[in-house]
Amino acid sequence: MRNVLVLGGTAWLGFEIAEQLLASGDAVTCLARGESGQAPAGAVFVPSDRRSPGAYAAVANEAWDEVIELSYDPAMVRGALDALADNAKHWTLVSSVSVYATNTDAGAEESAPLLKPVDLNDYGQAKVAAEQVSQKALGNRLLIVRPGLIAGPGDGSDRFSYWVGRFALAGEGPMLSPIADDRVVEVIDVEDLAIFIAQAGKSGITGAINATGNQHALADVLALCADVAGFTGELVCVFDERLIEHDVRFWAGPRSLPLWVPKTDIAFAQRDNSAFRAAGWKLRPLRQTVQRTLEAERELGLERERRSGLSRSEELELLDQLRLG
Repeated sequence: MRNVLVLGGTAWLGFEIAEQLLASGDAVTCLARGESGQAPAGAVFVPSDRRSPGAYAAVANEAWDEVIELSYDPAMVRGALDALADNAKHWTLVSSVSVYATNTDAGAEESAPLLKPVDLNDYGQAKVAAEQVSQKALGNRLLIVRPGLIAGPGDGSDRFSYWVGRFALAGEGPMLSPIADDRVVEVIDVEDLAIFIAQAGKSGITGAINATGNQHALADVLALCADVAGFTGELVCVFDERLIEHDVRFWAGPRSLPLWVPKTDIAFAQRDNSAFRAAGWKLRPLRQTVQRTLEAERELGLERERRSGLSRSEELELLDQLRLG
C-alpha cells in the first residue's frame, strides 16, 4: 500500500484524484483548507491554510511514496517543496497547456517554448514558475502533467458544460453558435485524467506530459451535444466578426461562447499527446462524457447563472439583433 499526500483533494480534479487513489488501494491524505468541499470517504483530511506558518507540520515528518500538487501559486508550491520534498519518492505537479508561449503550431510537443514567468498573476506564467521551482527541487522525481480542456460533472468553469446544457434548455428553440467547421476541441474527462494521474505515480513516470484528449472538430462536438440533449431547434451559426461586433467573447467567462477561440489560437487545442498515449493513456468515448455532463447539468439546473457563456435571455436578444442586422 502506497502512502500518498494530495495537496488539495476537496475540489473537482483533486477530489477525483483522491478517489481514484483510494480505489486502487492507496492510503490517501488530503491537506487543504476544506472550503471547497470535503475529502472523499476513506481519506485522512488534514485541515490547513497553506499560506500560514507551519502549514505542513502535521505531514512534514512522514515518508510519502507520492505527493500530488495542484496549486498554481508559486509561493504555495515552493512552501510545500521546502517542507516535503526530502521525504517524497515521487512528486506529481498538475500544470496546464496554458504554459506554452504560443498557440500557433499544431501538433506541438512538450518541448515547445514556455511563457516567461514575469507576471505571476497570469495563470499560465504562474504555472511555468511552479514547474521551474519544482524541477529545481525534485529533478528526476518529478512528473509534470499538463492537461488541456477538462470536462465532466463538477466543472465549475462551465466551458464544456455550457453547450450540452444550453441545447437541453433551448429544446425546439433557436441557439447561437460560432462558425465551427474550422475550430478544434481537445477534451478529456475529469475521471480519465484522475485515473491517469493516479496510475502514473504508481508507475514512477517522470518528465512533462500533455494530458490532452483526442482532437475533435468543434462542429462535431456541438452536433454530439445537440443529439445527446435532444435539441431539435435551429442552430444559428454566425461569423466571428459579427459576434465580436456584438461583444461576444472568446473561450470562457461572462458573455462568451465557450470553446470558441480566435483563428490565430486554434493550435491551443491541437497539442501533441503521443507521450500521454505512450504512458498508458485511456479515454472514454466523448459521448459518455457528454452524457455524464448533461446529467450533472440537469441536477444543477439548466437556467442557473453560469461562470461562462451567455444567459438564455442574452442569447435570444442577440439572435434578434443579428437577424435584424
